[in-house]
Amino acid sequence: MAPSKYDEKKARLERNRLRAFQARQSVHDHRRKRRIRDNWIAGILVVLVAVGASFAQVFYFSEGPGNPEAGATPSPTASASQYSKPDASLAEDREWTGQMTINDIPLGITLDGAAAPMGVSNLVYLSQEGFYKGLSCHRLTTTEGFGVLQCGDPNGDGSGGPGYSWGPIENAPKDDFYPAGTIAMARQGNNGDSMGSQFFIVYEDTTIPSDEAGGYTVLGSITSGLDELKKAVVDEGTGDGSADGPPAVDTVINGITVK
Repeated sequence: MAPSKYDEKKARLERNRLRAFQARQSVHDHRRKRRIRDNWIAGILVVLVAVGASFAQVFYFSEGPGNPEAGATPSPTASASQYSKPDASLAEDREWTGQMTINDIPLGITLDGAAAPMGVSNLVYLSQEGFYKGLSCHRLTTTEGFGVLQCGDPNGDGSGGPGYSWGPIENAPKDDFYPAGTIAMARQGNNGDSMGSQFFIVYEDTTIPSDEAGGYTVLGSITSGLDELKKAVVDEGTGDGSADGPPAVDTVINGITVK
């Protein structure tokens, strides 16, 4: 028997409903797949950002030791306008001697104004201005063969500076070897013009690979007191027990004098 007009209309409606359902299902599947794809992309980006941040931290705080962004916050007791980048001639192309006191431990220091004129001028200038007094040493690494104590950040977390930055890198060792007692400038990874006020003290023979910008500006060395500093600060490790973090012992620069 031939189908009635009612049956044909009903079948047509069913086909239309099926096509509409299939279309909605297709759109739903497309959106679901796109969400999955977007979530994967977002996850990958998060991982890349985290890895990038970790890399920047490693080379800005060991970065090798790392250094803050240009124009970062200056000393808590002074405004950014109080400090301006000194001229490299301040180093006078000579050796400077003096004392850096950390946690009341006197450290004899020598600075090579001939080999690192801008770096030494910067440290001399900020020291004479009293910039470093009361600032913390915010980072300690305790990995064998990589032992540094990083200091000189007014923010106390590796993000601060004197309100200016400078470069290029000076007096970096060609073999990437920094003997115990070395005083060198921290900076951002792959950026030789990002130095400010942060410096690091090498407390045991350390190799820090150069990056695209090169090595790290060596200012001079500690001539006495390093063993006492190691006993009082380094031997206590980091606050969280990791191989790289804030010292367990609050570590403060009492002052730096040079002549």
